[in-house]
Amino acid sequence: MSSTFPKDPAELLDYTWDWTPWLAEVSDTISSATVVATDGLTAVGEPSVNGALVTQRVSGGDVGKLSAVTCQITTASGLIAERSIHLKIAQR
Repeated sequence: MSSTFPKDPAELLDYTWDWTPWLAEVSDTISSATVVATDGLTAVGEPSVNGALVTQRVSGGDVGKLSAVTCQITTASGLIAERSIHLKIAQR
């Protein structure tokens, strides 16, 4: 579930992690989620959990960097899983 997307540093955008396949494998649901942004990115507000989807609004970034945004979930049964997306920061 690792992906790379382009992002302009002036953009304020939502990014979504779809945990559906993994949650189906472990027969579980999301209890809570946290999102951490790196390298000049900012996770704005709290992540939104809607079923198996976690969405986080992200701003900023430093031109020329490949920055990570990492979503960590805890399931109802106590499992902890983590997936990252990567944002290539460039003027668009």
